[in-house]
Amino acid sequence: MREGMFRNLSGCAISGIFSRTGKRFSGKLIVDSMTVMHERSNGLGGGFAGYGIYPEYKDFYAFHIFYDSYAAKKDCEEFLEKHFDIINLSKIPTRKVPQIKDEPLIWRYFLTPLPTKLASSQLDEREFVVKCVFRINTTIKGAYVFSSGKNMGVFKAMGYPEDVGRFYRLEEYEGYCFTGHGRYPTNTPGWWGGAHPFALLDYSVVHNGEISSYDANRRTIEMYGYKCTLLTDTEVITYIIDYLNRKVGLTLKEVCAVIAAPFWSTIERKPQDEREELEFLRSTFDTLLITGPFSIIVGFEGGMMALNDRLKLRSMVVGEKDDMVYIASEECAMRIVEPNLDKVWAPQGGEPVIVTLNGGVEQCR
Repeated sequence: MREGMFRNLSGCAISGIFSRTGKRFSGKLIVDSMTVMHERSNGLGGGFAGYGIYPEYKDFYAFHIFYDSYAAKKDCEEFLEKHFDIINLSKIPTRKVPQIKDEPLIWRYFLTPLPTKLASSQLDEREFVVKCVFRINTTIKGAYVFSSGKNMGVFKAMGYPEDVGRFYRLEEYEGYCFTGHGRYPTNTPGWWGGAHPFALLDYSVVHNGEISSYDANRRTIEMYGYKCTLLTDTEVITYIIDYLNRKVGLTLKEVCAVIAAPFWSTIERKPQDEREELEFLRSTFDTLLITGPFSIIVGFEGGMMALNDRLKLRSMVVGEKDDMVYIASEECAMRIVEPNLDKVWAPQGGEPVIVTLNGGVEQCR
């Protein structure tokens, strides 16, 4: 079964680990962090995103693709060969894990757009890649690109996060940032493509919550060329962030002021310059306001961001130790990998926490 066929109530677990100095660490840490939150998921989806994991191919897009059949693989590879120079392709390494069943074909491609195709498209490189991802996901039956960024990758499956981590041999990867998710679907059943993280280019999102504004958000984002094929609210969040940050050019702080906009009564009490900016953002992008309870962790090139809904209806805590930053649904998920945290705190609702390479931890109030 795929998304949208029955309703199942509960919650999810999220975690993120980031080195501000760019020091690469094993993916085992994020698996350990997720394992301690086992009860927050139910085996209907788990996954991880890693950044800095492909240094030898850092200048190429890394496509991770699920195939339902070899026929779908053949059709997809014909499309890729017409539009990209494929530098390397291989199965994504996995190991047999009894709890992970019915796995599709899982392949990885390092590639770059063909100059002639890119020039004739009259698009910039990243928009060309996005169009190709949506073309594959909407027109090639049985093929699904679930990761498409540079020097990063998403690894997800049907199962508990700790089993998914073992399945993908995540301990063999090293990166400067990892995020993780344990799914307990609120509206839809689980399947491989519906597991988190959801990713587009270098953006990835893990999400705990339920978005009540999904229909309005989806209709708006589809007007700008995005294709919401998976019928999940998290997919829409990913596309909204890509649209506002990459295409419109808003800063991440401004993006958060759109998707978790303050109440009008709060805006009225702000100093004039800040009030005018918030009024502009909320009025201009009103249908991209995300309502309902949520906590999200967003991975992006060179950084990680955390955000709660403006009422903080989902738990999320932040910890720091030397150059390392930890974010999770529960404090235990941070202390299992770093017992001696220097600082632990809970972000306020609607106030993002943004951490970047060679930067500090910015708590945007």
